[in-house]
Amino acid sequence: MMQKTLLKSVKVIVTFVAVFALDLSSVYAQAEIMPGEELEKIQLDKKKKEKYLVIDVRPEEEYEEGHLSHAINIPLDQLEEQLERLEDYKKMPIIVYCNTGKKSAEAASLLIDNGFKDVKDAKGVKEFEYTLVAYESILPDTFIEAAEAGETIFIDARDLEDFEKASVEGAIHASVDKPEAVLEQLPEDKEVEIITFCYSGNKSAQIANFLTENGYTNVKNSLDGTKENKELPIIEKAS
Repeated sequence: MMQKTLLKSVKVIVTFVAVFALDLSSVYAQAEIMPGEELEKIQLDKKKKEKYLVIDVRPEEEYEEGHLSHAINIPLDQLEEQLERLEDYKKMPIIVYCNTGKKSAEAASLLIDNGFKDVKDAKGVKEFEYTLVAYESILPDTFIEAAEAGETIFIDARDLEDFEKASVEGAIHASVDKPEAVLEQLPEDKEVEIITFCYSGNKSAQIANFLTENGYTNVKNSLDGTKENKELPIIEKAS
């Protein structure tokens, strides 16, 4: 009798654990898991990367240590309060990642619960050896706010002829063919805020990476270029 009672108790415990595990996993099972190889290919493809918004949901200090080249940073504990910033991206495929998948699973679930239709949860940076960078990727609102404040150095990586027609007020021109030339126009203060931009964020990303490699620690690249976002404050120059 005792043995039957013990066996019954074990079955109840096993059933409870199984149900609990199933319920817990279902909380974060809404988003498709993306292999690290797939996300790496997207980030390194100049055309494909424009079709996705990649969000690094780790804390800011971990993001600053190294992150994917075209990933913005919105820490998990700030994501809900910053959902309004992402309204324009609701119809766009979104990829989230963290270190091990725990935070990104929560982030993916939160996005889906708030109306984001196409959300994928990618392998974390401790699970796959991604190509990482040090410069920050930013959304248009950060670009516009910085231009209005007038305290940031803007670097325009578009063709010279377009730069000479119109650009952000006070911007410096830089060429990916001779990036070293821009160093002569920058202050010695390596902590100065710099925002790079171009047509689609590709050439400017190369300039941003070059600057971080040369010791500049507060470099940001605009994900949206002038061909993608007409709200960027590009001003016609007097002829």
